[in-house]
Amino acid sequence: MNTFIRLHRLLALLALAASVVAFASRAQAQEAPDALVKRISQDVMDAIKADKELQAGHYRRVQELVESRILPYVDFERTTALAVGRFWREATPEQRTQLTNEFRSLLVHTYSGALSQVRDQKIEFKPLRADPADTEVEVRSQVVQPRSEPVPMNYRLIRTANGWKIYDVNILGAWLIETYKGNFATEVARGGIDGLIRTLAEKNRKLADGSMRAKKNAG
Repeated sequence: MNTFIRLHRLLALLALAASVVAFASRAQAQEAPDALVKRISQDVMDAIKADKELQAGHYRRVQELVESRILPYVDFERTTALAVGRFWREATPEQRTQLTNEFRSLLVHTYSGALSQVRDQKIEFKPLRADPADTEVEVRSQVVQPRSEPVPMNYRLIRTANGWKIYDVNILGAWLIETYKGNFATEVARGGIDGLIRTLAEKNRKLADGSMRAKKNAG
């Protein structure tokens, strides 16, 4: 599972990418996807800067944020299905639920360690290249950081009956789904769908234990 260590580094900025939808509850369902992301970005940046627990990467606080503010506006099932690839069709409904829950937990743990890195970054957006009738779009942006090169960050969104939802994020040229897809395929080849579920669950347990130890040491 050394791949997950590399993924954690690659996804350090993913917390910023995912958290830009944290206050989307104020968004209108028919709002343009780029307008949605633009409007809520500053609110989220301000919220992170004002919340010391989020800055410290406290898992419980991050989990609350994800459950109440992010999950309704991110299509985690679609993200998981695309990351699992062709094996998703072979999974039972129960396995699909377990995969989605474990993958979501893995990303939440990633956010816990990465949110503390959000400080003085700013997000600049590029013009949206899409037709009003499109049901899937890509919102392109870049994160501007002090004394660093801008970091490209793009979002893939799909139009649903409940408005636009994010299902994939690209950071430094690497799409989230593609980053995990190869690793997931390897795990399925080794132990089937249940093997992938066990691997994700074990990784989440280790991350949870690490968070608890870090909290105790900080106290």
